[in-house]
Amino acid sequence: MSNHSPLPNESIGPSGPESDRRSGTSRLVRSLKGPAQFLSFWVAIALPFVHLPLLAQGLGDIGVTTAFFALLAINVLALYVGHGYNQE
Repeated sequence: MSNHSPLPNESIGPSGPESDRRSGTSRLVRSLKGPAQFLSFWVAIALPFVHLPLLAQGLGDIGVTTAFFALLAINVLALYVGHGYNQE
């Protein structure tokens, strides 16, 4: 004979230091997700305006070219992180 209930109780999760650590980490991630998406969204919008003077100056100089591609990489990363901002 089994002592199992016919209805599973999934609302009770594992307890202990490991589960407490995981829930604390997930709370931290959830609390940082909104501000990170907000900031990334607006950085992705503003960064192309920084590209314009670099393009107007020309990409002949290695420093300008490096700065342009670094800003482009940051822009792509900001687009990726901020793409879900303000969606329900």
